[in-house]
Amino acid sequence: MSTTEKEINQPVRKGSFLEENSKSLLFIAGAIILLIGVYFWYQNVYLKNRAEEASKQMFRAEQLIGTDSLANKAINGEGGYPGLEKIADEYNNTKSANLANLYLGGIYLRKGEYKKASEFLGKYAETGSAVIDPLALGLLGDAYSELKDMKQAATYYKKAADKASNKFTSPMFLKKLGLVYENLKDFKSAEEAYTKIKTQYPESQEATMIDEYIARANAQVK
Repeated sequence: MSTTEKEINQPVRKGSFLEENSKSLLFIAGAIILLIGVYFWYQNVYLKNRAEEASKQMFRAEQLIGTDSLANKAINGEGGYPGLEKIADEYNNTKSANLANLYLGGIYLRKGEYKKASEFLGKYAETGSAVIDPLALGLLGDAYSELKDMKQAATYYKKAADKASNKFTSPMFLKKLGLVYENLKDFKSAEEAYTKIKTQYPESQEATMIDEYIARANAQVK
């Protein structure tokens, strides 16, 4: 019998896999431990330090929003301080960068640069805020409305109205939703949006003359 045949016919020893692969297993175990260490360092040191640094940079940018009517300094920075665009880009994955995207969306919307507004608002990640989250969605609806993309506008106005039911943002975006539906010739949906203001938010400012809107939409329903 040849050496090769002897090796093939030789019974496999119990535990031989561990014995023969002990070095590989130790390497894998070491790599896993290293990766866990890197992960905790990334989460608890790197991201924390970046978040703190971004928060400091954000303070000056927020001050500039209130002092410059067009907010150009807030966007681009001033006197060694980075602007909102740089904060949003360089400190991504931080709360400050997320807030910078929202600020930028609102600023560009006010400046009439609707495409840029939609891009930055689209990057905003929900925080769980009952006011800010629906506001961000509603502003995105405004941007698409100005871009004449009424279907997208309706989508985001509806999301904004439904996101967190409250008497401040919900009736405002329901009214905008109704107007967009009218633009789309969907008068039944428009009537439903207006009626929701009347029944669910009767004390809101939008409810004051909502009967006229309901009647107008109803007259067009076939």
